[in-house]
Order: sequence, then structure tokens, then C-alpha cells
Amino acid sequence: MNFRKQHSIEPTPMQLAPLVDVLFLLVIFFAVTFQYAKEEQVMDVSVPAADEGKEKESRNVGEIIINIKKEGEIIVNGQKLTVDELLVKLQNIVKLYKDQAVILRGDEIVDYQHVIRVLDTCQKAGIWNIAFATRRPDADQPAATPPVR
Repeated sequence: MNFRKQHSIEPTPMQLAPLVDVLFLLVIFFAVTFQYAKEEQVMDVSVPAADEGKEKESRNVGEIIINIKKEGEIIVNGQKLTVDELLVKLQNIVKLYKDQAVILRGDEIVDYQHVIRVLDTCQKAGIWNIAFATRRPDADQPAATPPVR
């Protein structure tokens, strides 16, 4: 005698509403992040041309872009910073991320002393992973070549 009832377990249908919500939030997140990354690149800083230069469309996560304008203004994330403020900001970042990458976007006519000041500030903060932004030369103008000695 079998007194137990045979119960069949019905499979639960997959809920699509939460999945759609999560996907929608991801799309919004990436769209907003992409827009802010583009704004950092479009500032009125004209980087120097180099034969091997390339305009980087995509950014790696965690890269810090430091813009140095013609007048020597230092811009990070849309904020104008002094050298002391930049040092504090970079020191705080290095405490969390030891191998922090920094990209310097100096205007092609900026005084060299302004670039050296930012490089020195990066070194004081403990940042060693520094890259310089360049672009490809225009078709009608070749990149500046050093004089032959």
C-alpha cells in the first residue's frame, strides 16, 4: 500500500521584468559613463602632434586625465586645481591604488615649465605610470621633427 501522494513540482516561469530592469540600468550606466569620458577629451586642449600619435577613443577604467591648458591651468574631472590641490588629490588616490595611471594632456603651446610642474607633483604623490597624450598630425602638416645635429 502506497499512502503517499504523488506531487509533481511545477517549474516556476522565468521573471522577465527584473531582468529588463537590470539591463535598462546597465545601459543607462554605460551611456552616462561614456558621455563623461568624452567630455574630458573634448576640452579646449590641443595636444601636440606626433607621427606615432593616436587619438585614444576608449579609456581604461581608473585612468586619471590631467589637462594643462595654454595658460597653465590644471584641470582634472572638470575642476580647476592648483598644484597643491592636485598633490593632495593624487596622494589620496595613491593611498587606494598604488599603480594609478595618469595621462597628461598638455596643450601644444603650453609653457614647458607648467608640464614639468605637474610631472613633479605626480612624482611627489608617488605616481610613476604617466603617459602623454598626442594626436596624429594633419595630412597637410607633418609632425614637428627635431633638428639634425
